[in-house]
Amino acid sequence: PCSRCLLSLPPLIRTKMKTSLACLALAGSAAAFAPAQQASLSTKLNSAVPEGYDDLIGMDLESGGKFFDPLNLAQWIPAKWARETELANGRSAMLATVGWFFPYTLGTFDSQDVTSTDPMAAILEADPQWWAQFIVLCGTFEAIKYKGALEGKSYTGKGEPVVDYLKGYPKEEDERRKMELKELKNGRLAMIA
Repeated sequence: PCSRCLLSLPPLIRTKMKTSLACLALAGSAAAFAPAQQASLSTKLNSAVPEGYDDLIGMDLESGGKFFDPLNLAQWIPAKWARETELANGRSAMLATVGWFFPYTLGTFDSQDVTSTDPMAAILEADPQWWAQFIVLCGTFEAIKYKGALEGKSYTGKGEPVVDYLKGYPKEEDERRKMELKELKNGRLAMIA
C-alpha cells in the first residue's frame, strides 16, 4: 500500500523526495571523513575568588555571579589597587563618553582653536595651554583624593566619600552597595564604549 502512495505522487515531487533522501544519506556518510573535533579553549569564569577580592562588589549578572579574571591577573595585583584603578578608569571613561557625544549634539564652544566636532581631531586642535590646564586640573583631583584618604575618607565606596557636594551618597549600607554597583557597571560599560 505504501508503494502505491508514492507512485500516485506526481513525478516532480517523487524526484524531489529522492534527491532529498540522497542528500541526507550523503551528508550522513560525509561525517565519517570529517576530522576529529578538537577540544575548544575554555573561557569559563573563575569560580574561585582570589584572596582579597571576595568582599568586592561587581560579581553580578553580567559575569554569572562569578569572579571575572580571564587573564588571571588577580594573583599579582592587590585587590585594593585593582578596584581603585578600575573605578578611576571607569570614571574617566564615563566623562570621555559624554565628551565624545557632547559636540555632536550641542555643538562646540565659541572657540578659535578647536572647531571640529570630531573628538579625535579636536585633541590635535587644542592649544598646549589647554592641555597644561587639564593636567593641573587632574593633579588637583588626585591631591583631593589623596588628602581625603589621609583623613580616612574613601573614593572607592567603603566609608565616607572624599567628595559628596550634593549629599547624595546614601547612609544605609545596602543602598551604598547598590550605588557602588551601579557606578561600577556604568564605568565598565563606558570603558567598553
